[in-house]
Amino acid sequence: MTVNIILLGPPGAGKGTQAARLVEERNMVQLSTGDMLRAARTSGTEMGQRVAEVMDRGELVTDEIVIGLIREKLEEGSEGGFIFDGFPRTLAQADALGDLLKETGQKLDVVIEMRVNDDVLVERIVGRARDAVAAGGTARADDNEESLKIRLMEYYKKTSPLIGYYHAKGNLRPVNGLGEIDEVAAEIGVVLDA
Repeated sequence: MTVNIILLGPPGAGKGTQAARLVEERNMVQLSTGDMLRAARTSGTEMGQRVAEVMDRGELVTDEIVIGLIREKLEEGSEGGFIFDGFPRTLAQADALGDLLKETGQKLDVVIEMRVNDDVLVERIVGRARDAVAAGGTARADDNEESLKIRLMEYYKKTSPLIGYYHAKGNLRPVNGLGEIDEVAAEIGVVLDA
């Protein structure tokens, strides 16, 4: 069964962890904009050259370029469907993705909102950083309370309007993002199998 989904949720909600499981267990393709931009930059393609030029100038890559990269991936196809990760982040991007899916004869099946309590989330991320350091490793540079609060504010300003957008379209399905990894995965599985 092919399913196209968006994973929505604030930084640290576990989107990457759950996407990796879906890739493994359901043969889906994760379309992470960050990964796609890094891959395009070194690909040698015309699109890759455009990406490299923009990034080398220190500018943000335009929505048009990101949509172009997503189009390439959609045209390659996927047995299990696609997971959109990090895109869309704005209402304009959501409209552009909807248009692109229509053009390529596909649809968005479900938007999974990983709901979390911000205070618990901050504690989880700060704890993850402490655990990494205690184990002799290093924490992500932005895994501290101040940095996380800035990232959360950015998420709520730009991305949270998508929750209302997809709710109005009837695509939104909330899951508890604060459960154990297996519990969250099971809840996502129920949504996808419905």
